Amino acid sequence: MIGEIKKFLRDDGIIRISRSVKELGIKIKELERIYMVKTGESLCITKLSKILEIPEENIYIAMEASRNVESINEKIDKEGKELIEILATDEDEQTKIIDRITILELINELNSRDKQIIDLRYFKDKTQSQVANILGISQVHVSRIEKRILSNFREKLLA
Repeated sequence: MIGEIKKFLRDDGIIRISRSVKELGIKIKELERIYMVKTGESLCITKLSKILEIPEENIYIAMEASRNVESINEKIDKEGKELIEILATDEDEQTKIIDRITILELINELNSRDKQIIDLRYFKDKTQSQVANILGISQVHVSRIEKRILSNFREKLLA
C-alpha cells in the first residue's frame, strides 16, 4: 500500500514519465547548476553526454521530460486564442495535430527495439526485410512485432 502511495506522489503529472528519466533530469539540472557556479557558463548537450557517459538523445529526453507541460487548449494571447487555434488553421488541421501528439505519446511508451522498428518502418520507409537485416532478426519476427505494436496502439486508442 505504501508503495502505491509513493508511486502516486511520484507520478503526479498528466503525462507519465519513467522514474529513470525523471532522476536523470534532476541529475542534469544539478550538474548544470554546479557547472554554472564553477565556470559561469552553461553546459551544452555534448558536454553533458560526455560527463554522464550517456547518448545525447537521452539527455534531450530527460531535459524535455522535466519541462512543465502546457495544454494545447491554454489561452496564450490577449485575444484569448488557444495554442491549438494558433498552430492550426482549421478543424481538420487541429485533429491532425492532436493525432500526431497521441501517436508520439504511444511511441514513447515502447521499448527501444519496438521504437526502432516503428521508426524504421513508418518514419524511414524501410521494408520489413530491411528492418530485419538492420536488427539481425527475421522478417517474420519483424512482422509479428509490428503487428503486436499496432494492435496495442489500437487497443489504447479505442479504450
